[in-house]
Order: sequence, then C-alpha cells, then structure tokens
Amino acid sequence: MRPLLSSRVLSVALSGVTAVGLLTGADTRKPTTQWLARPSEAARITRVEQGFPALSIAGEAPLRMSLQEWMALYEIPGLSVAVFDRGSLVWAKGYGVKEAGGSEPIAIDTLFQAASISKPVTALATMHHAEKRKWSLDENINDKLVSWKLPDNESTKDQKVTLRRLLSHSAGTTVHGFRGYSAQEPVPTLQQILDGEKPANSSPVRVDTVPGTLTRYSGGGTTIVQQMLVDQLQKPFAQIMKETVLSPLGLKNSTYEQPLPKSLEPLAAVGTRSGGKGVEGRWHTYPEQAAAGLWTTPSDLARIALEVSKASQGKSQRVVSKAMAQQMLTRQSEAFGIGFMRRPDTVWFGHGGSNEGYRCVLVAFAEPGSGIAIMTNSDDGSFLFDRLIESVAAEYGWKGFTGDPETAFFTTDALLRTKGTDAAIAWFTAHKNAASTTEKVTSDILNSLGYKLMGKGRLPDAVKFFEANVSLFPEDANTHDSLGEAYAAAGRKDDAVRSYKKSLELNPKNTNAVKQLKDLGVAAAAQ
Repeated sequence: MRPLLSSRVLSVALSGVTAVGLLTGADTRKPTTQWLARPSEAARITRVEQGFPALSIAGEAPLRMSLQEWMALYEIPGLSVAVFDRGSLVWAKGYGVKEAGGSEPIAIDTLFQAASISKPVTALATMHHAEKRKWSLDENINDKLVSWKLPDNESTKDQKVTLRRLLSHSAGTTVHGFRGYSAQEPVPTLQQILDGEKPANSSPVRVDTVPGTLTRYSGGGTTIVQQMLVDQLQKPFAQIMKETVLSPLGLKNSTYEQPLPKSLEPLAAVGTRSGGKGVEGRWHTYPEQAAAGLWTTPSDLARIALEVSKASQGKSQRVVSKAMAQQMLTRQSEAFGIGFMRRPDTVWFGHGGSNEGYRCVLVAFAEPGSGIAIMTNSDDGSFLFDRLIESVAAEYGWKGFTGDPETAFFTTDALLRTKGTDAAIAWFTAHKNAASTTEKVTSDILNSLGYKLMGKGRLPDAVKFFEANVSLFPEDANTHDSLGEAYAAAGRKDDAVRSYKKSLELNPKNTNAVKQLKDLGVAAAAQ
C-alpha cells in the first residue's frame, strides 16, 4: 500500500519596475508574458539561476545544475518567483509553461493555488476584525460561532478552543489537511466539511486533545475560523478576504473564490502530478477556503509579507496595527505564531503550501523587509525550494535561513533520476546500513519511489524497488503487500500470492491483502 511522505520543506507597490497586469472579474483576458525587474537586478537574477547549491553524494562528484535544469530533472512544468528586499519587491519572473505538454509560458500574473499559505492570510484578516470588533483571541470560539458549534467533550472541559489556539495549531483540533474536490465531484458545504458528512471527503473536525497542550497542524482548525468569520460578518468568505486584505493591499491578482471563476481560468496554471501528468479537471476546488482556497501570485504573496513586516515595525497599519502584527510574529506554540510558521531558533517567518498538483512557499525576514515567494504547478515543486531560497539568500546577503538537511528520500530520488534504478538502490542500501539510529531511513522511502515508477509505467524498475524493500525490511508487512501489487501488475500471479500471504502472516489485519488474494482466486488464504 502507498505511504504518505511529507515534502522536504514547508509553504506593496512596485517602484521603478514595469506594472503588473490587473485581474478583472468581468472580462476574460489572456495572461501577459512579461517579467518584472529593476534593471540593476538582471545580473543578480542570472547568478541566482546559476548559483544553486550542488547535490553532494558520498563517492560521487558534486552535481551542479541551474534552476532550469533542476526543473527539468523533476519534470516541473512551471515555476514563478518573486524576490523582495529591504522593503520592496525587486524582481519577479516566470519559468516554464502553465500546463505540462503545453507552450503558453508562465507569466508574472499567472495564478497558482497557494494551498496552506491561505492560512496566514486568513489569520491576517482575523486579526484585523478581532482588533476592530474587540473580539478576544482567548475566548471560547463557540461564543462566536452561530450556525455551527464545535462539540464539547472531555478534552474541552477545562481548556477551551480559542482563536489564538486555532490560528497557532494548538487547539487540539483534528484533520491535518484537505485534498479538495475534482471537477467530477460534488462540493460539500462548509458545515458538511466540519461534520464530515457526505459529500465531504474528510473526517469531522473535532477536539481530541486538551487545547493548549500540544502543537499539531490542523487545517480543520482554520476551517472553524472560516465558519466563525462568516457567522460574525454575515458575508461570503471570499468577500470578507477581498474587503479585509486583498483590496486594501492592492492585490489585483488574488482571490479566495472557490471554484475559480470562469473569467479567471485563462490566467491559471494547471496542477501537475509527480511525473508530469496533469491533475484531472486541471485543478481541484477547495471549499475549505480559509485553509487552502487562495489563488494568487508570488508577487502578491510578497506584498502580504511586506505589509506584515512593515506593520510589525509600526510603518503601516492598512490591515492590522503594530501590536497585532507583532503578535502574529511571536511564537504562540512550538512552531507557530498566529498564522505564520515561527520555528524555534529561526529569524524568518512564512509558510508552505501543498494542494493537489501545486507546491509553494513563502519565507520572509521582518526587520529588513526581505524574502521570497515561490509557486509551482507540480507535486514535486518543493524539491527546488531550499536550493532556490539558499541561492537567493546568498546573492542578497540574507542571514538566518538554513535549508533542511537532505533526506534519504531526496538523495535516493535524485539518484534514481540521474543515475538510474540500480545506483539508487545501491546507495539506499549502503546508507541504511550506515545510518545512525536517529536518522529516518524507512521502508516508506523505497515504497513511495516504487509507486512513482509504477505510475510512470516503469514496472520492471518498480519491481526492483519493491524487492529491495522486502530484502531490507523483511518484517514490514506493507513492503510485502506493495511487492504483491507490483507482481500482480506484471502478471506474476504466483509471486503476488506469495507476497500477499507473507504480508498477512506479518499483519493478519491487512484487509487489502485479503481483498487482493480474493481477486487472485485464493480467498481461502485470508483465514
């Protein structure tokens, strides 16, 4: 069975640059193709594109590639970048195409799904209204919910769910994230999502941990905030966000409307699965707007980060005051301020985003007013983030960002792409045998890569990965289950049966193995 692996990373007016094209809700128009930069930035952009850190693998010569070559390696159709420095946006540029296999280029006003970067922007609006309407960040959220109430239970007996806790992922609420709804699926109402009722495809949002005792990422918690804002302001959520944040900041290329209006569809990049296949129906709809529904550009994300930075220094209050902005950037839980990520021992704030077919990231440094926003239309887009951020940070002299260490998954995947199946398996095997007890070298790595190979039609290579996984992790029932699936796909029925039986021997509760054996005509083996 397939594992779930997290990605490697997370997710102002221009002066002296070409004007960005404007979104209009009324007229359909073709996207522009220009890119923005101050003339003085041209050489710096080239150095950023060529200055990616090399991929270093023991026993191998360092692999140095440009931004464009990294995109090709990971089959990323399109990427859009905005860099801001010392209080202003200094350049924005698009790379690649809007749709895998297409020819229309990414433009500076091409729209991407911001995914979870929707959350800190929602938090910005929430802080505005909390300040304006004198809502307490620490009162029971049920006192502000009207059309739906969060069920109380033993966990909420003494500690309550509050805005502060919901927006800092410490409220004890469930549901990590959302996968959205394809063009062929019915879209649930907000209350159906909160209660996990059909046609919702996620579980009910409930409290299962005492609020305030644990930091645990919860898109479900942000969805509760969406319901509260709609209840209190009596307006559609997209309108609330437009009036509170998007319009005051002049963000003409952003909307929380879900589904995306027909008039804006020509501006949108099409989501792409790992391996280069487009998302069915082009993209998913996210009625969980507060948590995942923002369509935007890197330039508009940069303007949001710049506004928060300026507000925190008392230089602007177009959305929130200095005090509120400082609260947003002050760690409220283990790794979050209000809305924004605030990791321990880091000076930057930001967020990552991961929707079906899209990956994005925002990293900002408040005091100098510098940072970067990156958006891609690929599930593999996050493989580039750390290297691109490090290249930009080196060029502009930013201090305080250190990319995550390269994981066994990242290196194995890179070797698979550059050297082939045998080299990747050999490195992984050697690395597993030499890895420290604290390093995560798990069966999920080869399992995930095996399924990627199957998805690309490379079945013999996939079988090699699954066989290696069984050899390295012989007591893991899931490795045998996955190998059985690969054998069955290859027409090797007897081998598939043996693998599924072994999986059941190791895990008698493996219902998938029972089903697959039945499909293979050996149901008696499930006993």
